[in-house]
Amino acid sequence: MSDPVAQEASHRKIWGLHHNIFFLGLVSLLNDTSSEMIFTLVPLFVTNVLKGTAMQVGLIGGISESFDAILRIFSGRISDRFKRRKVLAVLGYGFSTVAKPFMLLVSSWGGVLGIRFGDRIGKGVRSSPRDALIADSVGADKRGKSFGIHRAMDTTGAVLGLVFAAIIIYLVQPAGFVLGEDTFRWMVIIGTIPAVLAVITLISFVHEKGLPAYEAAKSEGAVPTASSRAFSGRFKLFLLIMGIFTLGNSSDFFIVLRAQDLSVNVLHITLMLVLFNITYALISTPAGVLSDRLGRRKVIAIGWTVYALVYLGFAVSGSVWHMWVLFAAYGIYYGIVEGVAKAFVADLVPPERRGTAYGYYQGVVGITLLPASVLAGWLWDTVSPAAPFYLGAGLAFVAMLGLFFLLKEK
Repeated sequence: MSDPVAQEASHRKIWGLHHNIFFLGLVSLLNDTSSEMIFTLVPLFVTNVLKGTAMQVGLIGGISESFDAILRIFSGRISDRFKRRKVLAVLGYGFSTVAKPFMLLVSSWGGVLGIRFGDRIGKGVRSSPRDALIADSVGADKRGKSFGIHRAMDTTGAVLGLVFAAIIIYLVQPAGFVLGEDTFRWMVIIGTIPAVLAVITLISFVHEKGLPAYEAAKSEGAVPTASSRAFSGRFKLFLLIMGIFTLGNSSDFFIVLRAQDLSVNVLHITLMLVLFNITYALISTPAGVLSDRLGRRKVIAIGWTVYALVYLGFAVSGSVWHMWVLFAAYGIYYGIVEGVAKAFVADLVPPERRGTAYGYYQGVVGITLLPASVLAGWLWDTVSPAAPFYLGAGLAFVAMLGLFFLLKEK
């Protein structure tokens, strides 16, 4: 039987890991630089320029993310069936890259929804195969570290994108409390460039042949019978708990609206997002390494506890300096949970079904985001801007208890 760790050692390494980890991280860095420039301030574009409502912002975030989730399920299963992770990743990143420049043409919130929808189609096609490719490239003892590094590089791209956005805002409208149309158009034009570079990097440097986990599964005869293997009860329970958590985890568009609701100007909102992503990037790799040693479940529970406290903070906050602290703390939550949760999925399922598993995992998260975002928009418009954050904090606490007391260690 092949040893995946031994096979991993035979491949060229960067930072002590298979080179795929670095180059997939670089692809995500470039793509996230683009996405943060173009889409992070979409809620301000919709409400300030197009005169839309919080409900419309919620629909844009919820509908696009939910359809993305459905595609993740199918793309993950296809990647397992045909063992072609890379080609799906290339198609996904390429589709998103083509969709982004059309933001220059929109004149209504429906147009924004359509283009965001197209961008999310690309994400839905690529995400599960890419995550399976990461998991296939290393042994279990380095899985948390690998996903942590990938998340750190991805988030570094977000930092760069927001820094570029802040520079554009400073040059075009340094003191504005609302986002200007010309400012947003410049973000789209410049933001398209790194997306193109991401696709080129993926095609040129990422490989999927001879990866450790796949070769080990193949040697055991597991690959041909992938479709017949049922997922464990622990994995299904984790999906249920994730669904409960996500029902209160509406689109991050609402934290941007919350900052503007407290009279934070556009430049400072962008810099707060930079701070959020810096803390996210700094925490991701140490959290992944900690999960390799302490266990994924405990680390995720810690992260969800941080989330609940941060959302309570967004609900009760009454001043600008509170926003700076909360955005930084929100990055801590993301850094703790995002990569570790994906590593946990890989722990719970057999290697030959990882693509399908990531599809289901991300499908549950994305599909639940639609009712979560619509509910958040309705609560914002009809109750108060604080109401969505109270809901999110409560459900995060319930999910944390479920994870800690119901999903026992193996």
